[in-house]
Amino acid sequence: MSQTRSPSSQPAVAPFPTVGVIGKRTDPSVKGTLLGICALLRELGREVLVDEIHADTARKAGVPAVSRAELAARCQLVVVAGGDGTLLDAGRSLAGHEVPVLGVNQGRLGFMVDVNPEELREALQAVLAGEYLTDDRLLLHTRIQRADGSETTPVLAVNDVVLRNLASIRMLEFETWLGEEFISQHRADGMIVSSPTGSTAYALSGGGPVIHPAVAAIALVPICPHTLSDRPIVVPADRPVKLVLRGADNSKATVTCDGQVSEPLSPGDTVVVSRAPHPLRLLHPHRYHYFDVLRDKLHWGRGPARG
Repeated sequence: MSQTRSPSSQPAVAPFPTVGVIGKRTDPSVKGTLLGICALLRELGREVLVDEIHADTARKAGVPAVSRAELAARCQLVVVAGGDGTLLDAGRSLAGHEVPVLGVNQGRLGFMVDVNPEELREALQAVLAGEYLTDDRLLLHTRIQRADGSETTPVLAVNDVVLRNLASIRMLEFETWLGEEFISQHRADGMIVSSPTGSTAYALSGGGPVIHPAVAAIALVPICPHTLSDRPIVVPADRPVKLVLRGADNSKATVTCDGQVSEPLSPGDTVVVSRAPHPLRLLHPHRYHYFDVLRDKLHWGRGPARG
């Protein structure tokens, strides 16, 4: 994670002249927040573009609705209103364009969307004035090498890539590799391959460690392994992780990226997970601290002892 204050010397042109707005797809209550974001951005002199899935809201706000690809190409900043799932979806489509993201929390936990709606005006004014922290998050680049030699189109993941069993009556058999170095054979319900960002999500529920976002590492967390000594491990992100599905021809499995994009797997297929060439850049209010988020969301001890 690169967490730095923006430069104190501001350019003559205001930062982020064009700002995109993305909202949660299925939550009607987000419309009010989106209208407020659009109005505030226009008040602050920015051109505003809204994701086309909220075209009705864009019309009410008097701003254009554009495709996600056009939004990514034209904007210097995107404000995402929703929960972490909304930000995961937006992050995969924006990271390749190196567009920074500011998250407004309309979900439950909100590990990554850390601006509350009631703080929106203050936070946006500060960010558009150049007062913010940048936070670069390692992304996972995933492709499947089929047993017949073909490959799938690569997919990005912000949180995790999960190999999962689809048959409730048997375990999966698979191998793990780090580059060309064999790690182990496994019999389990699957495997979670987690980025540092995803280490506080599904991987944590599976018994994996919390990895600070500044650490360039990947966690491998077995799901309900047959062998109790088959424990989570952390490996460097400088080489690809490979999961090779073995077992009977009728084994049924799937690989899922961020719980949102999935592909079926057959025995002999290999899932290749590597560090993506571009990170996801998050922007935070200047008061942001990673461990404050952990204490709040995971209900750790609240603060240092006072003498």
